Amino acid sequence: MRRRWIVLICCLMAVVGLGLAAGALGTRTSDNFALPGTGSQRAQDLLVDHFPAATKASSPVVFAAAEGRVDRGANRAAVDGALKDLRAADDVADVSDPFTPATVSRDGRIAYATVTLDGEPQDLTHAAADDIVAATDAARSQLTVAVGGIVGQQAEAQVEDPSEAIGLAIAVIVLLVTFGSVVSMGLPLLTGLIGLGAGLSLVTVLGHLITVPTIGPTLGTMIGLGVGIDYALFLITRHRQNLAAGMTVAESIPRTVATSGNAVVFAGGTVVVALCSLALTGIPIVSSLGYSAAIVVAIAVLAAIVLLPCLMALVGTKINALPIPGLHRRAQRAQQREGVHGWARWARAVADRPWPALIAGLAILVALMIPVFSLHLGQADNGTAAKGSEQRVAFDLLSEGFGPGSNGPLLVAVPGAPQEADLTRLAAALTGADGVASVSPPIPAQDGQAALLTVTPTTAPGDLATEALVRRLRNDVIAPTGIDAQVGGQTAAGVDLAAEISDRLPLVIAFVLALSFLLLLLAFRSIVLPIKAAVMNLLSIGAAYGVVTLVFQEGFGISLIGLSDPVPIVSFVPLMMFAILFGLSMDYEVFLLSACHERWIETHDPRTAVVDGIASTGRVITSAALIMVSVFAAFVGNADPTVKQFGLGMAVAVAVDATVVRCLLVPAVMILLGRSSWWLPAWLDRRLPHVSVEGAPAPALAVEAPEPVAAGGRD
Repeated sequence: MRRRWIVLICCLMAVVGLGLAAGALGTRTSDNFALPGTGSQRAQDLLVDHFPAATKASSPVVFAAAEGRVDRGANRAAVDGALKDLRAADDVADVSDPFTPATVSRDGRIAYATVTLDGEPQDLTHAAADDIVAATDAARSQLTVAVGGIVGQQAEAQVEDPSEAIGLAIAVIVLLVTFGSVVSMGLPLLTGLIGLGAGLSLVTVLGHLITVPTIGPTLGTMIGLGVGIDYALFLITRHRQNLAAGMTVAESIPRTVATSGNAVVFAGGTVVVALCSLALTGIPIVSSLGYSAAIVVAIAVLAAIVLLPCLMALVGTKINALPIPGLHRRAQRAQQREGVHGWARWARAVADRPWPALIAGLAILVALMIPVFSLHLGQADNGTAAKGSEQRVAFDLLSEGFGPGSNGPLLVAVPGAPQEADLTRLAAALTGADGVASVSPPIPAQDGQAALLTVTPTTAPGDLATEALVRRLRNDVIAPTGIDAQVGGQTAAGVDLAAEISDRLPLVIAFVLALSFLLLLLAFRSIVLPIKAAVMNLLSIGAAYGVVTLVFQEGFGISLIGLSDPVPIVSFVPLMMFAILFGLSMDYEVFLLSACHERWIETHDPRTAVVDGIASTGRVITSAALIMVSVFAAFVGNADPTVKQFGLGMAVAVAVDATVVRCLLVPAVMILLGRSSWWLPAWLDRRLPHVSVEGAPAPALAVEAPEPVAAGGRD
């Protein structure tokens, strides 16, 4: 605070520097499905060693004629012109002939060429993808042209998404209602946006050192925007309370950071550790998602405890400046009557009737959780992309002309020096398998040490039947032949990813539960409260899983979120949701229990501790949760079904945690447990270090007098 201008300038220089570096380097993302030890990874390793051309990034470019055959007359001339422009585009290594018997549909109306890029998939930038799509523009006046695969995906990733703007608009409204002034509203919003910008820029820069999944920046935006505003909200609320209690600006700011700032570091650290625990899966794409999201959260915490105090010092006593007349008076009345009406009255009502509250809360959560028992992890394909997008049009045209399985062929790699008779026998076995549309002739490697067969399923990559086909080929078709062959390709990798996540999810859950138990044990010196918190968080996350399953997998209300048909639950979504939501729900748990613990230390009355804790935190936690829910729910409007799943699932979980759990279950359970809520064995009490979430209270803070602030009294 004493050096606010220096610190502010350093912060802004760091943010601008990261932004310039990110802009210069460009976005570099890749959905790397490397899965050590799986069949798809062994197949991929064989391709890298013996068929390097097959491992390069490639995408189909599909041409469809409105009239006549695509390979004749003006239609063919348009395709030839597009091929010429594609071959001249930067980053394009090769463009295949679209006029072979295998690449022209039976009716002659649809054909496709495969564009092979110079580098790996993660090397493709948005600008390069745009150039490749633009190379087909001349042909679009004559034909329907669509670029699928990674090129179409990268090009579509730049389409403007209103989700962030919608989330910000709702956050502005909530903050105005909460604080009643433009300045108080603007500080958390400005802090959150600057922190988000710095976090995303850092993720972009690190994307050139580590693999960042395509969905990583969007997921980081979703989380960073929510927690960044929320953390600043908690600090601004405490600062305003301190000023209202008679503290000077010079005393309030350091005391605010020493209390609420300490809690923000504790809560944010929990989120970061929970996200980093995803590395325990040993799955690169999941670990990368965890790291990238953790970076954004860590920067949000730094912005709250470093940048925000500078801004509060600069604003000084004008924290309530530019009041909105009606809202400002309402906010003042709410703050003054906090212990009498509203949340205090609700807390006393639950305390008087804990059993009905407990039963009602459990009934709601159990009802929401029921669909989760039919949850099936799968993979999304381009058939779930937004209608009219490049990859969706390409997917639909390929399905129409060559069958849905052409969008995700399986690659069967045979190591060693396979004999021709063995390959013929393997091809015959694959051709006769149920669910196989066609099998290409075996292609030997140039060194003669491997062979490759391409299997086209009859069903789309994301179809459950395709998943069953992969397992059937491995266990019932290839294994009986005695030939050592591995089934790979993007579709098989998706099947293996779902299986690996299902196997390793319990490990991540156990680690996060153990970590949260230890942290809460140290913070609140109770055995019962950490167990209660873990159970409540699991219930709220289970309810979110149930809603996501009901909507996306079962199709209930699917049209309301912009989809026409049910889509698979992407395999890594539940795992990521667990780590994110467990960390976020711990935020509210920490702030609530901190208030309850403070009153327990003062009164040793369990009922008073619960009632006063809920009364003092109800308004600010509700505002924070409403902001978080609004930000997450806004991303349901994103065109990507995977983003929709994250947005809906996390919005539901936070809403349930802030209402059913915090308003019904937590107070009811703590009231029923009474003094047992704070029980800690004496022997453990002696051995545990003393940790205070909001810092130890002090009679005074020695703070050097700051430079004079703008004149004006407190509102």
